[in-house]
This record gives sequence, C-alpha cells and structure tokens, in this order.
Amino acid sequence: MSLTVAALVKTTVRRNLQMLDQLLDKGAAFATAKNFDVGVLLGSRLAPDMFPLTRQIQLASDMAKGMTARLAGQVPPSFEDVETTLAELKERLARTLAYVESVDDAAFDGAEQREVRVPTRAQELVFAGQDYLVGFALPNFYFHVTAVYLILRHNGVDLGKRDFLGAR
Repeated sequence: MSLTVAALVKTTVRRNLQMLDQLLDKGAAFATAKNFDVGVLLGSRLAPDMFPLTRQIQLASDMAKGMTARLAGQVPPSFEDVETTLAELKERLARTLAYVESVDDAAFDGAEQREVRVPTRAQELVFAGQDYLVGFALPNFYFHVTAVYLILRHNGVDLGKRDFLGAR
C-alpha cells in the first residue's frame, strides 16, 4: 500500500470504527456482567461539560464521513443523530464505514491541494486539503474516538492500549 490520501483516510477510518465497534461490545459485556443497563454507559461522560459516549460516537462518525467526503470533493452524507441504543450506535458505525469504503480512491486525486470548506457555528473554515487532513480532520476524529475509549475505561470497562490500537 502506498501512502495516498485515500489509503490514509480509509485505513484510519476502518481501523478506528472497527475498534469502536469492539469497544461497544466490551462495554455491553461489562454491563451484563455487572448487571446494569448498558444505557448507563451510553449516557456517561468524562466531565459535566463534555458530550456523553453516544454523542462521541456520532461525532466520530461525522468526522469520518466528513473528512472522506470533503477530501474526495463530495458533500458529506447527513445522518440524523437519533441513536439511543447500543445496536443503533453499532449500525451507525457500520453505515459510516460502508460510506467511506464506497468512495472511489480516484476521487481523492489532488486532495492534498483541494480547497476544503468546513461550516462551523462561528464561521466557515477554509483549508488546503493536506492542512485539513493533518491539522483538523484527523485530530478531531481521534479526539472523539479517544473520548469513547476513556469514557468506557473511566467507568470500569477492562480496556487497555491493545484495545485502543485494535487488531493488527
């Protein structure tokens, strides 16, 4: 595999969404073993002003499909943020991965220089593709992925570094 934008985005997203799916399974197993509703974990957060686990999954999904679409010169697909169960979150991860995998690698040609526009509440951010990927999209994606891991770990789910790194 050569290091192209397509390969970098698709490999990173695939590994991390699959890892999140496995973390959710471990969270569910923990809740079952401890005899409590897994919904408690889905509503957990690290700090009062941070989003709960459910929202962190939704945001990781949004970052994955957003970086894929923008770097491929497409409009990101919109998913409603309506997930309330573990099964719905896992389905969202699967839909996100299916979208990312469906984008033709050729669509990423020239992505390093492609102008990328990201609307925010305050203003529209404008980047060159490489700056967007390295300085905005990947850090944001990893932030939300890491938050999921940390919320579960903080709540007692037996996780370690190998769980975060995923299968090799």
